Amino acid sequence: MNDQRKKQRCKGGRKPKIDPCIHRYVFRLNDKDNNKFLSLFEASGMDNKAQFITSLLFSKEIKTVKIDKGTVDFYMRLTSFYAQFRAVGVNYNQVVKLLYTHFTEKKAAAFLYRLEKNTAELAVLCRGIIELTDEFNNRSLKK
Repeated sequence: MNDQRKKQRCKGGRKPKIDPCIHRYVFRLNDKDNNKFLSLFEASGMDNKAQFITSLLFSKEIKTVKIDKGTVDFYMRLTSFYAQFRAVGVNYNQVVKLLYTHFTEKKAAAFLYRLEKNTAELAVLCRGIIELTDEFNNRSLKK
């Protein structure tokens, strides 16, 4: 009877796994291969190196996300440039309105003629920017 009580009391600790991982394999890497392995591991976003290795061995899909700093920088600059371009458009409308309210029609037309020349240059610049953006999209983002 004492033996049965002892068996019932000794059930502490965690529950045993149904399918424990008992097989172990060891391999060694040189510095170059280790750096490549660590970069792939970090890119995968996994927390456990053992799970990463087994997923590679058994051809499970590994998701990697590469962030190109040049692309991000280009996008940020393009966004800020677009904001500046819109501000120029708003200012353009305000200038035209002020010209007609404060000057005679003849003077306003003379000033608008100068403004129109600068606007044509701005339109050419805008077309060039659109072409550069399209070229960048075709070259970099569609890889």
